[in-house]
Amino acid sequence: MSLLSRFAVIAALSIAACSPGEPAASAPTPQSGPDSGRREVALFAGGCFWSTESNFEHMPGVVSAVSGFAGGTVANPSYDQVVRGGTGHVEAVQVTYDPARISYRQLVDRFWRTIDPTDPDGQFCDQGASYATAVFATAAQRPIAEASRAAAVAVIGQRRFVTPVRNAARFWPAEAYHQDFARLNPVRYGGYSRFCGREARLRAVWGS
Repeated sequence: MSLLSRFAVIAALSIAACSPGEPAASAPTPQSGPDSGRREVALFAGGCFWSTESNFEHMPGVVSAVSGFAGGTVANPSYDQVVRGGTGHVEAVQVTYDPARISYRQLVDRFWRTIDPTDPDGQFCDQGASYATAVFATAAQRPIAEASRAAAVAVIGQRRFVTPVRNAARFWPAEAYHQDFARLNPVRYGGYSRFCGREARLRAVWGS
């Protein structure tokens, strides 16, 4: 779905609250303790980056979640370039976190439950190559990500589960107006999320 299409959907609806739409019970339990000052980075592609960013940024231990693009061949792409196609990028979110408070495994476990990993063509009402899903993992992260994926596959089934673990890729931040969209525009994002049927589809895939 293009940016104009997203805003057209949002403008057509009058929904008063944001509803990201993933089951609350699926969230991992963060580790307790104060900020250690340590920082590590994880990279996820979960369809619309507004939603992926929102799913992570409220979690204890997460320092920041930035919307952008990964996996393509064009340096510093614009949103318009990516959605038009041809750059090879997908919408992605770079999550910076304190590993003393939340683990990489917890982040990956959380990620699966916020997407439909059975859809090879996008997510919800956002369809197309730029909305494909993936976990981008470094060499050190890959065994952890693969173990998490295997656990999720056991729930969904091998034949249905299509979201891959991919090699780490360069991340390019999106334009400023995309950052923190759900938090800064709760009514508009709520309309978009509900129109796309996120909650119903996630329940159908993962259960309640």
